[in-house]
Amino acid sequence: MKRLIYFLLMLFVFVASCNTQRKASKFRFDTPEAGTLVKKGESIPLKLVFPSEISSFDSIVYAIDGEILARKTDSTPVSLDTEKAPFGSRTLSAKLYHGGEEQIAYSNIVVVPPAPKRYGFKVVHEYPHDPEAYTQGLEFDHQGVLYESTGQQGKSSIRKVNYQTGDVLQKAELDAKYFGEGLTIVGDKIIQLTWREHRVGFVYNKSSFAKIGEFTYGQSPEGWGLCYDGKRLIKSDGSSKLYFLNKDTYAEEGFIEIYNDKGPMDSLNELEYIDGKIYANVYTKDFIVIINPDTGAIEGEINLIGIYPDKQEANNELNGIAYEREGKRLFITGKNWRTLYEIELVAR
Repeated sequence: MKRLIYFLLMLFVFVASCNTQRKASKFRFDTPEAGTLVKKGESIPLKLVFPSEISSFDSIVYAIDGEILARKTDSTPVSLDTEKAPFGSRTLSAKLYHGGEEQIAYSNIVVVPPAPKRYGFKVVHEYPHDPEAYTQGLEFDHQGVLYESTGQQGKSSIRKVNYQTGDVLQKAELDAKYFGEGLTIVGDKIIQLTWREHRVGFVYNKSSFAKIGEFTYGQSPEGWGLCYDGKRLIKSDGSSKLYFLNKDTYAEEGFIEIYNDKGPMDSLNELEYIDGKIYANVYTKDFIVIINPDTGAIEGEINLIGIYPDKQEANNELNGIAYEREGKRLFITGKNWRTLYEIELVAR
């Protein structure tokens, strides 16, 4: 029995040794390891491990996302400057040419922005809010009138609201088969998303609330949040991507991926465009992120933990950002909340 155990132990050591030798002799990246987080603008060394049987070679071609970075005839590391690299996962490759043959090694890095600025909040004023409103979208027009979209099958609507009293001044209900989502205002139109079953958005006359059009989604499979930057619509779908839509045809014209210093930010929800930045709720979280729409970098994070003491239900989360431009006032609420809050940000 002891001999058997000894034999098995030696066999294990032998196999492990062989595996180690095979790993050591494989052409591969030593640094960076796959998935390494790199702050945008940092320079990192690309260092390779060469097969033991190769003592010389003709050349190595380094590339990032398929674009050639450098050609070398020696094994010294190459420096990669990430200043111009987009945020997100970037594929690294090194192709080794020797004796008419070639080998290729791969790795990847995740380029991320610096840590965002941190903000707390100060409540300036509290206003009544309809506790039956499952808020999905919230926006002031240029006259300071508040519009709101609500969700849930059989309860979805768009509304014109007196924000000071919470009274609903005007309302249009959706067919019960639709689950209402975010809204935004473009001139004399209200654009509203629905969730996922029918992949459709609606266009309303802002004055009469009459439905005057509809559109279907493109690559973005669901409707969550919506805002308008003056040139294009910006749409979320619960992922880490924000999609740009043509303001007239509602066709998708591209997207950006959203990152903070830890990686991609998933579950982006209700949106508001404020002074050149996108403010976004994060589904089920009590914070709002501030996004640079040109780069996708999260530049700020607003911690709103504790703002609504009555929050207790699972579907009772923060969801609703509105900016009153003339007074430069920021408002937030949530699904079925009894309160609409006017807040000021407090830098930390």
